Amino acid sequence: MMKHSRAWIVAAGLAILAVGGYYAWQHFANPGLPEGFASGNGRIEATEIDIAAKIPGRIGEILVREGDFVTAGQVLVRMNTDQLEARRRQAQAELQRAKIGVDTARSLVAQRDAERKAATAVIAQRRAEFDAAKRRLERSEQLVKTNTVAQQVLDDDRAAAQGSAAAINAAEAQLAASEAALNTAKAQIVDSEAAVDAAHAAIDTITADINDSTLTSPRDGRVQFRIAQPGEVLSAGGRVLNFVDLGDVYMTFFLPTAQAGRVAIGSEVRIVLDAWPAYVLPARVSFVANVAQFTPKAVETADERQKLMFRVRAQIPETLLRKYIEQVKTGLPGVAYVRLDPQAEWPARLAKLVE
Repeated sequence: MMKHSRAWIVAAGLAILAVGGYYAWQHFANPGLPEGFASGNGRIEATEIDIAAKIPGRIGEILVREGDFVTAGQVLVRMNTDQLEARRRQAQAELQRAKIGVDTARSLVAQRDAERKAATAVIAQRRAEFDAAKRRLERSEQLVKTNTVAQQVLDDDRAAAQGSAAAINAAEAQLAASEAALNTAKAQIVDSEAAVDAAHAAIDTITADINDSTLTSPRDGRVQFRIAQPGEVLSAGGRVLNFVDLGDVYMTFFLPTAQAGRVAIGSEVRIVLDAWPAYVLPARVSFVANVAQFTPKAVETADERQKLMFRVRAQIPETLLRKYIEQVKTGLPGVAYVRLDPQAEWPARLAKLVE
């Protein structure tokens, strides 16, 4: 019985020593921050980008896998473009037809212009004939008074003058018809040229859709998920891949009112990750929320106001990220230390930065 009691006493003593040792280790490993600094827990995050199809279509092939690193401009997905290629060939045929239409319309304009000129010449001829007939009629009218010419001659000259006048009217009508036909032919040129422009626009649109069917990476990053698979049919905006932009990595953490109010954009931050406690990452404050994230039901006293927490974002330099891009991982927890007082000296454990 006494042996069991001693065993329990020893076990209890060891447990007390273990707990005390743990808290002592925590205290010495994480000593309190000096005046002018604040800290908050957070996780490494990065901007997520969806690679999606611009237009409906079937996925032809996906050239990357989950976890792959990709660079800006790298081809990630190719959509099937058979239908688009067929539509482009049709539009190119329409373009050729429209160009032929322009040539035909221009030839018709030349023909109608020649007809107008011929009608103008006919009018001049008919007017000359009318002048000659009019002068003959005037002479016949004078000569018939002296019985020098027969009445029949006068009648014939009068009929000839009237016929010449009618011929002028007919020629003028023909000229008007020729000018109308010419204007119609010119309108056909405008219409045919518009058809050419429309065909060009259709080809450009289809070509743009074909180009957009090759999905490329807008930034350097790492593929997180394959949302769709080759052969699947997507609607417009259908997502294929999700990847993180490893050039835009940051840690989000929270600070209480008194500390958040002293944080300025651009303030210096040091980040220590749980996975690499020996390394200190440099960062800068890029965002401070203007609305509290955690708000009590009633904010009526100073004590309650001190419980308000504001979201802060610390941006890691892109040059550092590019240097260690293979080691960058999102979701890692850690602690962000913010210098509230620009004159305060960093503690020795946070002074040496990763370069």
